[in-house]
Amino acid sequence: MTSFVSHTSVDCADAYALSEWWKQVLGYIDLPDDPNSPGDPECMIVEPMPSRKSPTRSPSPGVSPASEQSTGGFSGSTADHGHRVLFIEVPEPKTVKNRMHFDLRPGTGSRDDEVERVLALGATLVADHRGITGPGTGWVVLADPEGNEFCILRSPAELATN
Repeated sequence: MTSFVSHTSVDCADAYALSEWWKQVLGYIDLPDDPNSPGDPECMIVEPMPSRKSPTRSPSPGVSPASEQSTGGFSGSTADHGHRVLFIEVPEPKTVKNRMHFDLRPGTGSRDDEVERVLALGATLVADHRGITGPGTGWVVLADPEGNEFCILRSPAELATN
């Protein structure tokens, strides 16, 4: 028996605003049966279609296969959608560097194009490691509007050329 990641949770001050920002960055959507609204203390966003096939899993104990496939609830199923991110409002502010973070790879375009796009959406530059091991290498560390760090890596096309 093994576990799987149901979703990634992000503590924040404003769940709705941060989920809306990340929807622009990732191209994710609200759960179809549970849309997010201003003032919601928890906001889930989801990858519209899985980018990879999820392993076949048995339904959770006591949960029917039909309800396990539902996009409404938080069963963790990725049958209809891909990765999920849950933004949860907490009273305390972020105080130190994240121990976990997203590493993002552009689906199209280059790393540098994606860095510029995300900066234009309101991200801030934390550290620039482009060229760290030679031309065309490295990554860029950014922060979302609440200061949560994430990295932009080289695209698959850029990796294929080096």
